[in-house]
Amino acid sequence: MSLPFTTRIIQTGARDILAHDRARAQKLLAGLHPHGPAAFHAVELRRRSKRHHHKGGATGGGSTGGAGSDPSGGDAGDSIDVTDAAVTYTASVGVGSPATQYTLLIDTGSSNTWVGAGQKYTRTSTSKSTGQKVNVSYGSGSFSGTEYTDQVTLSSELVIQNQSIGVASTAQGFDDVDGILGIGPVDLTEGTVGSNQPVPTVTDNLFSQGTIGTESIGISYVPTTDSSGNASVNGELDFGSVDTSKITGDVNYVPITSTSPASQYWGIDQTISYGSDGSPILNSSGIVDTGTTLILIATDAFQEYQRATGAKLDQSTGLLTVTESQFNNLQSLFFNVGGVSYELTPNAQIWPRSLNSTLGGNENDIYLVVSDLGSQSGQGLDFINGFTFLQRFYSVFDTTNSQVGLATTPFTDATTN
Repeated sequence: MSLPFTTRIIQTGARDILAHDRARAQKLLAGLHPHGPAAFHAVELRRRSKRHHHKGGATGGGSTGGAGSDPSGGDAGDSIDVTDAAVTYTASVGVGSPATQYTLLIDTGSSNTWVGAGQKYTRTSTSKSTGQKVNVSYGSGSFSGTEYTDQVTLSSELVIQNQSIGVASTAQGFDDVDGILGIGPVDLTEGTVGSNQPVPTVTDNLFSQGTIGTESIGISYVPTTDSSGNASVNGELDFGSVDTSKITGDVNYVPITSTSPASQYWGIDQTISYGSDGSPILNSSGIVDTGTTLILIATDAFQEYQRATGAKLDQSTGLLTVTESQFNNLQSLFFNVGGVSYELTPNAQIWPRSLNSTLGGNENDIYLVVSDLGSQSGQGLDFINGFTFLQRFYSVFDTTNSQVGLATTPFTDATTN
């Protein structure tokens, strides 16, 4: 039940990656939502009220996005949109029968699936126009067009009948993709289609059509180490179940944290320690988020980490650097979640040296992937376990049971970097 995806890392250097991550973190800290701050709380309350008899609302813990009109009256600066991520994910998705393949941006922060930004929509025998207009705004981009229902093929095992899709007549702000595969909560589709009714997402329909038994998404990566690999297929989404071939132990689940604003996303409670015998440098709440590239921790914890490692701040990249000798003495970081310790090895704490050019850094330097969140601990969202953390672990985002799962993989202890 897997959909392969391609990971792309921003090519404009570490400073831009860090700026994207911190800007996104500030929006998350403010409790913002794709529809704006006021709309978030209304949607979240509806989601929580349905958790025990859930009929819709899949999400993945991943790229950013925003959809629909903004009931709060906010502007693009008041929402989280697809430009807030320095790492994005795309997949080849078939629409129609016979299927036409489209390159779609996987977006866990929006929920409409649509095509036509690049390659135009091809009608087949399974294409049916509903006659309804579709309008979706993403802050930095938008599309408008007509709603169709059609067969959508994610893989040979993941075929969806009568899936609502938008067919764009106009689209702005989407380069190099044909549209979006929206796997966020179903509530985000409200107000986007002329009927003003929620539109079942692809995950909703996979569940209601009996293809998957749980509205959950597992995410796995093969760490990117090749200099030409910034657009390589190196990950998969597993719908409805865990692919046990990708893990080396059990998936351990924890409920979504009750601490706000982390509770509004894929939030967990976590303790971070440097070294197996070290005291915790952070014991707080934060989130797991594929839309963030680095591992961000609260300023006071970051300063403790910098002192412990002896790293220096590199002015050209904005990242911490260590010497070869310091790297040889680098200790593991231990992330304790729900009583289970996940070890981030010294090798996993550094940016892949073969990809230093993507940072605008020196070829032989060693850059750390742990960076400053930009705020002191105690804010209710004091860390973000981003892409560089998740490349080493299998993660599960389970909407049905309102929980997050983590497991070790063959890449947890890899020395690829």
